Amino acid sequence: QVQLVESGGGLVQAGGSLRLSCSASGRAFSTYTIAWFRQAPGKERDFVARITGSTWSSNTYYADSVKGRFTISRDNAKNTVYLQMNSLKPEDTAVYYCAANIRGSTSTQRSLYAHWGQGTQVTVSS
Repeated sequence: QVQLVESGGGLVQAGGSLRLSCSASGRAFSTYTIAWFRQAPGKERDFVARITGSTWSSNTYYADSVKGRFTISRDNAKNTVYLQMNSLKPEDTAVYYCAANIRGSTSTQRSLYAHWGQGTQVTVSS
């Protein structure tokens, strides 16, 4: 059973930065693909970024809306994935979820991620 816990959300002004953390259980963490999704009120849960495990050499991929502003990284020794968010905009306001694909898939499809955290709120004021 894989358990994920997000932290680091909060309120920030436009142009500011936040770093989210996703701590995971699981002995094979280094092989998991971990992704971040976000869901704004009344909207679908959308893909933000993902990082593959060791099988695919920690390959990263981003949604166009965050490319160049967000950076995903991982520390396998700490079983943790980070999402560094810079130049935040009001439209980044959402609940951010981390999710795990334990098969190490490179997919960004929400349905292929079976394990989810509880989410952390990010609010960007204008």
